[in-house]
Amino acid sequence: MEEKDTSRLEAFSDGVFAVAITLLVLNIKIPGLELPADKLLPDDGGDSLWQALLDEWPMLVAYGTSFATIGVMWLNHHRLYKHIHRTDTILILLNLLLLALIVFIPVPTALLAKYLERPDLHTAALLYSGTNIFMAICFNLLWRYASYGNRLLGKNVDMRSVAAINQQYLFGPLLYVIAFAFGLFSAPACIIVNFILALFFALPGRPLRALPEKVQPAEDEGA
Repeated sequence: MEEKDTSRLEAFSDGVFAVAITLLVLNIKIPGLELPADKLLPDDGGDSLWQALLDEWPMLVAYGTSFATIGVMWLNHHRLYKHIHRTDTILILLNLLLLALIVFIPVPTALLAKYLERPDLHTAALLYSGTNIFMAICFNLLWRYASYGNRLLGKNVDMRSVAAINQQYLFGPLLYVIAFAFGLFSAPACIIVNFILALFFALPGRPLRALPEKVQPAEDEGA
């Protein structure tokens, strides 16, 4: 087995991803929780507490979208480091740049939740989508640098899987630019498109694993 040199980098990255997801939860405020006990909203089975909770829907929607985005980013980060076995200073710096954007996500998430009920105000949606664009660019830079000429990949890496990742990552920044364009007109549409993109980028792992198996029978017949 080839020894990997990325264990510390992966462990540190996992910790940052966990912190970013935790910060998202801190943006969710329970109405009236900071009030004294005698002034809490009545839990009378009517509209008081339930309505106050429902009024937090923008934060819950933004939280769900950002959680999915960070989760998918972690998933793809994990996939890349199955192929990346060595590190150098430039790779570490690119990884840190990516993590800086990941941990920044709770900021535009909070802004987006605040302004989601004002579809005529687009700045928060643009900041949110812009952050995702830069994250997609950072993922591309990290992968392109590590995979160029097999610079930092494992010795026995499957080149068909590498080629598949190269092709998939070409479209990441472009798709997030489209989401950014939606933000120019509608904040709700912007967050829906970002959520769909998060689900979309969670899918490529299965065909990547299946790719070598699909071409193997043809090789056997040729032999």
